[in-house]
Amino acid sequence: MNKTAWTILADGFEEVEAITPIDLLRRAGIEVTVLGLSGREIKGSHSIIVKTDASFSLQGPLPDAVILPGGPGHKNLLNSAAVIEFVQKMFQEKRLCAAICAAPSVFGKAGILMGKKATCFPGYEDKLANATFVDVPVVTDGTVITSRGAGTAVPFSLEIIGYLMGSHAAESVASTIIYKP
Repeated sequence: MNKTAWTILADGFEEVEAITPIDLLRRAGIEVTVLGLSGREIKGSHSIIVKTDASFSLQGPLPDAVILPGGPGHKNLLNSAAVIEFVQKMFQEKRLCAAICAAPSVFGKAGILMGKKATCFPGYEDKLANATFVDVPVVTDGTVITSRGAGTAVPFSLEIIGYLMGSHAAESVASTIIYKP
């Protein structure tokens, strides 16, 4: 059975942090569904408009992973009760929760970082709610993966692939894009 991931986009999302995981996970054979928080066309922080597969809803079976990009749009995710509820449900069901840049603050608000190690965009450390901040590009702690920002989007994506599909799949995708850590 194929692994599945949902990427939730909100107006103001950071394009690199959204598109890089979508692209690389699909290269690995993971079924990625792109969901719009406020509709089917979501405008990124650099005015790139992405047409989503569907609008975000709590309906249906849970995916294997949820991915939240950062950028100014993280505030829209943070202020969505439905997104907070969804993240909590994913965490309770031991599904992968991945966020990059300022989006780990959504995990902080959802209460899933208690006692975990995490990272985020500089200046958002206090939003990690009882997590231990680690100053590295990507942190995996249990079923939570966090990352720093647009410049860490490739290693963040490869970490998600490795978690869901194994290190061989991550290494294969890294090789195809000529990425060497």
